Amino acid sequence: MTAREPARLDQLLGQADPAAPALLFRQGAITHGELQSLVDRVAAGLAAQIAPGDRVAVFLPKLPEAVVALFAISRAGGVAVPVNPLLKGPQVAHILADAEARLLLTHAPRAALLAAPPCPVLTLEDDWPGLAAAAAALPDPPGGDCLAMLFYTSGSTGRPKGVMVTHRNLLVGAASVASYLGTAAQDRVLAVLPFSFDFGFSQLTTAFHAGAAVILLDYLTPRDVVAAAVRHGATQLAAVPPLWMQLAELDWPKTRLSTLSASGGRMPEPTVRALRRRFPDARLHLMYGLTEAFRSTTLPPELVDTHPWSIGRAIPGAEVLVVRPDGSLTKDGEPGELVHCGPLVTKGYWRDCERTAQRFRPAPPASHFGGTAVWSGDTVVREADGLLRFIGRKDETIKTMGMRVSPTEIEEVAIASGAVSAAVALGVPDPAAGMRIRLVAVLAAGLSEADARARLATQFRREAPSHFMPSDICFLASLPLSPNGKIDRVRLRQDYGG
Repeated sequence: MTAREPARLDQLLGQADPAAPALLFRQGAITHGELQSLVDRVAAGLAAQIAPGDRVAVFLPKLPEAVVALFAISRAGGVAVPVNPLLKGPQVAHILADAEARLLLTHAPRAALLAAPPCPVLTLEDDWPGLAAAAAALPDPPGGDCLAMLFYTSGSTGRPKGVMVTHRNLLVGAASVASYLGTAAQDRVLAVLPFSFDFGFSQLTTAFHAGAAVILLDYLTPRDVVAAAVRHGATQLAAVPPLWMQLAELDWPKTRLSTLSASGGRMPEPTVRALRRRFPDARLHLMYGLTEAFRSTTLPPELVDTHPWSIGRAIPGAEVLVVRPDGSLTKDGEPGELVHCGPLVTKGYWRDCERTAQRFRPAPPASHFGGTAVWSGDTVVREADGLLRFIGRKDETIKTMGMRVSPTEIEEVAIASGAVSAAVALGVPDPAAGMRIRLVAVLAAGLSEADARARLATQFRREAPSHFMPSDICFLASLPLSPNGKIDRVRLRQDYGG
């Protein structure tokens, strides 16, 4: 840490040796000192075109210019709106309009996707890093609890909504994650997730907090991830469960990877076991969080082998409580709603007071922090040792034959059978049962559908109560993924939940 504690996102860039690498990519490298200079240069140009608090969107692949833009917006006093580069014109236009963006920074191929953008567009081809000539001096904007970013996230219904993230949220999160991952200046963090995803952007903030280097990769196949890890000497890699499932199946050469982390959904236990076999000397962190409260829990690596089903305990600086509907704490072993409290709780949803009031409510009386908390809608159980076990989301609970069933529990039974490599359980309306259970799954390698059905039937009869048994199974070549790489449960419910 430097003598000056950062109060603003862009001040993370002052944490490192200026001569040390900050960004590594196929075409070369940029040092921390060079990155700081580029950020100042672009920020000076932006400051002449935006007012404090203006939203500036960034619609770029994982280029060094994308990193420069996101931190320059903070330096200029704006609010950064990272847009997933996989989105198409209508989705991008919605985000720009909803955020009331003052400016869009992109490049010509992506600008061409927007027929009538609702704000001015500057492309790399316009040489927007050269905007510095238009400004006389850099401002010194506030940080702390001021708005720093809007992360647009899709819920179970409706269009993507912007989560309002403060400078303090980002800085506390960076320090927390760097502390429990043990990120140090000599680390090289392989960034494979989009920066529009809070987990993906966290790779930048965690690395820069520690003065480490970030390897930028827009991968096309999982093998590209392996190649990049070897080529650049990656020491840390974070991914969502669907990508880890693919990476665990590959043959890996010797790498420097020493820290692996997973978030963005529950990791299937067979994948956890496979990763431990592939990387026996690496520390594997199983984490849980949601954009509204950043990262909330992590399972210490030394417990992964004995507790692969767990999402762990609260990360440093966060508080998580398991409560009943009245806000009182549950007993050990009693299911309850997971509530997030403390400095990682964001400010709510952009221009959506109704949804904000539903999710962001006063903290339970037992909270040490008080104030506003995020009521996640996720059901968990706190075990006697304090570890948390994820059960499912309230809005995904399947009610069949008068019984409430968690899709997660059904999916775990299916994957444990060895018949399928991935699975999603859906509730389908049924006049007699209320809902019946449909399993959408990917066949395990080398099995026929008939063999898989037989294995699944045996597994459910042996390991689960009768009301867990799927009434039908749909086999797909692969499960659809969201732009952030997570299983797209919304699309599956739309296509197979009727």
